[in-house]
Amino acid sequence: MPISLLSHRIPEDIDLPSVTLTDRERTEVRALAEELHRCPAAGQVDDPRWLTQARRQSCRLPVRLLEALRDFRSAPGPGGYLLVGNLPVDAETLPDTPSVADSVERRATVAASTAMLLGQQLGDVFAFRNEKHGALVHNVVPVPALAASQSNGGSVELELHNENAFHPHRPDLIGLLCLRSDHEGTAGTLFSSIRRARVLLADSDVAILRRPRFVTEAPPSFRAGDATTAHCVLNGSFDDPDIQVDFSATRALDDAAGAALRRLGAALAEVASELVLRPGGMAFLDNRLVVHGRTEFTPRYDGSDRWLHRVYVHLDGRPSRSHRIGPGPVLA
Repeated sequence: MPISLLSHRIPEDIDLPSVTLTDRERTEVRALAEELHRCPAAGQVDDPRWLTQARRQSCRLPVRLLEALRDFRSAPGPGGYLLVGNLPVDAETLPDTPSVADSVERRATVAASTAMLLGQQLGDVFAFRNEKHGALVHNVVPVPALAASQSNGGSVELELHNENAFHPHRPDLIGLLCLRSDHEGTAGTLFSSIRRARVLLADSDVAILRRPRFVTEAPPSFRAGDATTAHCVLNGSFDDPDIQVDFSATRALDDAAGAALRRLGAALAEVASELVLRPGGMAFLDNRLVVHGRTEFTPRYDGSDRWLHRVYVHLDGRPSRSHRIGPGPVLA
């Protein structure tokens, strides 16, 4: 049975680790993004030549932004997130928000190029063949046929989860760049760190959660995907663990494990926070430490709905080499 967490109280907004670009820095990022649009790959994000150029251009980002990204990569802190503000997104010149399933952005628009520039500075941006047709930049938008689903196309409350928790090579980091807010400006990204929740857990529950007594189904966004073999929900250090869970898709294999999973959910909800992304804001979450979700909102499907770009990042692409399709960034 899915475990609902979103009925728990969400704390007031907290001070986020963040960097807000000056107007001059914003102009510098825009110039890099526009230069990428003119590169020999004819502005196609997934073209290997474009990716090579984007990787090189990412080294020319404003120094203050580079410092914040590298600090986050090395030390994500207790919250496991970073917010970058005032990136070059001009909501008034955007096309209509897409409203179809599996929507992606393959063109090197200023916004897509910006998301890739920041992602490439953090590590290797990659994709899954069975999700969004293997595209590197995903559109997270409401889709009428998916409104009630636990997916990036839904508009109901999205339960807390690690991104692609079922996959052995799930992202280390995820980036969410806001192009357009929802009409009411209330759709919130929920996030919660196991580093903050760990102190609320009994050691006996941690011991259970560190045993392979759980399975996780693939999310609806995957056209094909098997459930995991039995796995742990907490991995690594006993006192500073990584987390692998999707509260809409992970189930326990016995009653004691189920009770421990519910107490983990309650602890994560207790320390959860909410962020309403605005155009030009990009949130990075450490997917090893942080579960995230979304509050309910009401789309109108009128071309002006909420629109995010999403990118996945591996800090080191080598461990997933056996799953990659050729030498490129797409995983089977």
